[in-house]
Amino acid sequence: MTGFSAADVPDLTGKTAIVTGASSGIGLATAKALVAHGARVILAVRDEAKGRGAAKAMPGPGGAEVAVLDLARLDSVRAFARDWSRQPVDLLINNAGVMIPPLSRTADGFELQFGTNHLGHFALTNLLLPNVTGRVVTVSSSAHRYGRIDFDDLNWERRRYRAWRAYGQSKLANLLFTAELQRRLTEAGSPVLSMAAHPGYAATNLQSHSDSRLMEFAMGTLGNRLVAQDAASGALPTLYAATAELPGNTFAGPSGFGGLRGAPAPCARSKAASDAEVARRLWQVSESLTGVTASPEN
Repeated sequence: MTGFSAADVPDLTGKTAIVTGASSGIGLATAKALVAHGARVILAVRDEAKGRGAAKAMPGPGGAEVAVLDLARLDSVRAFARDWSRQPVDLLINNAGVMIPPLSRTADGFELQFGTNHLGHFALTNLLLPNVTGRVVTVSSSAHRYGRIDFDDLNWERRRYRAWRAYGQSKLANLLFTAELQRRLTEAGSPVLSMAAHPGYAATNLQSHSDSRLMEFAMGTLGNRLVAQDAASGALPTLYAATAELPGNTFAGPSGFGGLRGAPAPCARSKAASDAEVARRLWQVSESLTGVTASPEN
């Protein structure tokens, strides 16, 4: 592989990073790389025991700590942010997510993918934003291309539920959130950057939560074996967005094999993901749904 690699991550000694969903997959690989380069990394995880097991397997000059965070519960998001107090955060990496589960709801009644992938991270970011000094990196997906923001039924209460469409909507929301956050940061004169990344096709357990055995075999078995790159390679776009010299609102992803694998580079997003008016409206709706508002004053 040529281009950006984990070796290009700069020395992060003295830096603090929060990585959501850091006990497995892309999040675990991201956290390991940050620790290896000297960062203090907070593993924000739903399963504390699993997080502690992951933290023990992170050698390097940095350090790993575990904090409980369930993005499918707004009370958990608020508790995490409250416990964080006023400590500075150099990197906030919104990595955690769910992918194509059967129709499920969060504790607050939101469709699980929209509620976890977008609303949970929206609330977390805005609650922590006064503490953030460097970058916010939100992990999206190339699947955002078949997403559509349906403001009349964001939580799939009227339509027949389609897991892939719901996943696409949540990943499109991630990119719209990234763009609107950067617009607001720039308007406020903040030096903080809002970035996005996608891992391409990485072999993780994310594909194993469908209610379809055929889908799990096609993606989790055949796809992971024949097409996917490993989790460490899948984490490179996130690390690139977090540490490379890039402008705000960059979307980073694999540069080879149809965007599925290869060295990270800035990549294109769909026309829908660049709709500033929809991004503003989604932000306002997200504030209303979560009850979280914030003004970037960094």
